[in-house]
Amino acid sequence: MKTFKGIRKAWWKEQVVYQIYPRSFKDSNGDGMGDLQGIIAKIDYLDELGIDIVWLSPHFDSPNADNGYDIRNYREVMTEFGTMADFDLMLEKLKERGIKLIIDLVVNHSSDEHAWFEESKLSKDNPYRDYYIWRAEKDGQKPNNWPSFFGGSAWEKDNTTGEYYLHYFSKKQPDLNWENTKLRQEVHSVMKFWLDKGVDGFRMDVIPLISKQQDFADMTKTQLKNPEIVYASGPRLHEYLQEMNSEVLSQYDSVTVGEAFGVSAELMQRMTDERRGEIDMAFLFDIVRIGRDNWLQKEWSLPELKALFTMQSATDKFHWPTVFLNNHDNPRSVSKFGNASSKYRAASSKLLALLTLTQYGTPFLYQGEEIGMTNYPFKSFEEFDDIEIRGNYGQILKSGVQAETYLNELNKSSRDHSRTPMQWTAENQAGFTDGNKSWLSVNPNYTEINVETQLGDTQSVLHFYRTLLKLRKGNDDLIYGDYFDILPDHKEVFAYTRTGEHRTYLIVLNMSEQLIDLNLPENFHSYDLIISNYARKKNKKYSVRPWEAGLYCAKID
Repeated sequence: MKTFKGIRKAWWKEQVVYQIYPRSFKDSNGDGMGDLQGIIAKIDYLDELGIDIVWLSPHFDSPNADNGYDIRNYREVMTEFGTMADFDLMLEKLKERGIKLIIDLVVNHSSDEHAWFEESKLSKDNPYRDYYIWRAEKDGQKPNNWPSFFGGSAWEKDNTTGEYYLHYFSKKQPDLNWENTKLRQEVHSVMKFWLDKGVDGFRMDVIPLISKQQDFADMTKTQLKNPEIVYASGPRLHEYLQEMNSEVLSQYDSVTVGEAFGVSAELMQRMTDERRGEIDMAFLFDIVRIGRDNWLQKEWSLPELKALFTMQSATDKFHWPTVFLNNHDNPRSVSKFGNASSKYRAASSKLLALLTLTQYGTPFLYQGEEIGMTNYPFKSFEEFDDIEIRGNYGQILKSGVQAETYLNELNKSSRDHSRTPMQWTAENQAGFTDGNKSWLSVNPNYTEINVETQLGDTQSVLHFYRTLLKLRKGNDDLIYGDYFDILPDHKEVFAYTRTGEHRTYLIVLNMSEQLIDLNLPENFHSYDLIISNYARKKNKKYSVRPWEAGLYCAKID
């Protein structure tokens, strides 16, 4: 076993992941929806960008109540995306370029159109009844007061048997019953099907929610404010994950990353401890959701953000974190963490690239992040696609919130910001489709922000990402080196070091519009500037310009 400073080395710790949201990446047939052939057409782009792993959001057969996170058949490809032959070709082409593929594993729930559920609801003694969670009404009411994340109750009555089934999300997404051994074996079989095909692992959707509190007791008023904490604290979670690892994952050279929705840092530490045999990594949302209170986006400070990165990096040799600022469930990173105005958009996008790719952990990039795509300027509720917004709209307005206020907040926090089509060119529909309409509107700034324009500009955000990805590849000092925040209380500047065996890297990020005089370490004269988003001459004391980002390096004697 190879190690670095006592840390077990692994391919998935050293590589960079690029998330593809298939319906928004590239449309090959003009129907306005991205597809697998569209991805195939852009594999050269991914290779030239320098990413190592593609994470493909759900591509399975689905009625699309929740954009593919409601799966009707785990062994078939969504018709809108293509065929299994398309998937196999995509996988082959990725492998030819040395790019690995991980896919979504969505097994907290299925679609209500899945064959298992169709059988389950036929009768109380059906062999598939126990694949889902059914309960009789209680005192003439629903089984308990548990809420759905998408609005209303988490229980839906089925008239065939008169009982209720549990759904943490949409009523079109009934929760699977992991207490059932046969159900778990079915999940293991699905995992083996895709691993045997050649995929390299799984991103596990809301995986902490698979174990349910078996007393199904009502939540308190306090718990109802954050029901995910209750949903993620089921008694058999670790048992299920260890069984999954033992029965399936340990037999493959694969990687797993769990969506750690609702879990505490302590619970995540247990899930990802290499000695426990559960999962390899987890997405902890404290950083990406800083300042978020449900659909409200509140103010946050840079010291608060830095403290979260320090906490994430302060792991022992048995844990490995993920680093991300954007995904399909959160707004665009430059609109939240940077400055999306035309004046500073490029500079702050490069700054965020440097932040993401020099932190301790495996970086996850999201499509469009590498060109600095921004939030979409929604002007009406009709423009949104997100089932979560549609499901909660009436309830939120009924609570007394003004429609204008809600819309303004969604323009900061909506998931749909990250789901608008990828901006490839300045041509019609941003080059995403040859058709006249996309499934979700293209951001109107595509004529300014697109891949084609940036490919021809060596000072572009895209070229900055390419350079950083090359710099990180195979750089053990930057990948495994110790992390230290040298200015934890500074309100505008984020500065930290990464110290390995042969080199120390110094990263200086001015996350403000202010010109700031900064004193750097006494030995700063020994550092060489490696890359910056501004042209700069190094001085002992210097002023960092608005949204300036610099990476410096010093050899260790």
